[in-house]
Amino acid sequence: MGKNVYSSETKWAVVKAKMAGELTTNEIMEKYGIKNKSQISTWVRWYKQGELYRFDQPIGKQYTYGHGPEERSADERKDRQIEHLKMENDILKKYMAIEKELKKK
Repeated sequence: MGKNVYSSETKWAVVKAKMAGELTTNEIMEKYGIKNKSQISTWVRWYKQGELYRFDQPIGKQYTYGHGPEERSADERKDRQIEHLKMENDILKKYMAIEKELKKK
């Protein structure tokens, strides 16, 4: 039995769905083909701790110094950061809407 490999896009989609509360963990596992729920919690932990470089690291590569492969261009890193900030903004908007709705009740 080999290790499962998930694309960076899958990891980001899973974290976005989990943080926004759109799907339950089991629904996320079914939708994206994730084998173990601890994998989801690991990705969410990376996101919360700001370890965004980990989403692009290959299996077995634990980058600590330099935070990731050097082959990424500055534009690619900026694009990744913009996508991250957009996702964070979407999550905050959803949270604010839910909070506003709860205060009405």
